[in-house]
Amino acid sequence: MLPVYFLSIAINVLVGLLFILNREDAKGVLFPALADETVRLGVGILAVITGFLKILSPVAGSIPVVGDLVPALANLAGGLILVFEFYRNRSTIASPAAEQIEKFVDGNRKLTGFICIIAAALHFIFSSILFL
Repeated sequence: MLPVYFLSIAINVLVGLLFILNREDAKGVLFPALADETVRLGVGILAVITGFLKILSPVAGSIPVVGDLVPALANLAGGLILVFEFYRNRSTIASPAAEQIEKFVDGNRKLTGFICIIAAALHFIFSSILFL
């Protein structure tokens, strides 16, 4: 489905930018709204929904599920990380598992952002290639 294809690319780029830019950079540089945690939660939920839709409806000519696996996984991972960050900022309950996840996410933040942007760019250029 073509609208889901373009939405997947746009959301992957947006999620990648959210991970690469710090909240302080986002406030003054590009869009101040990107630093708001409610906007980030909305982008995360939209990314998760787009990831599931991308798995269910591949671009015409590609193999179902496998054909759009990389951008769908990038959408799902980025969205789940944004939703998890919202949860950690609002939660007062201490959990060792959540602390381990938070440590892993913080250590790989920029790498995840670059992976999302690269997945979006490759999917835009090579829409019918297997695994993209």
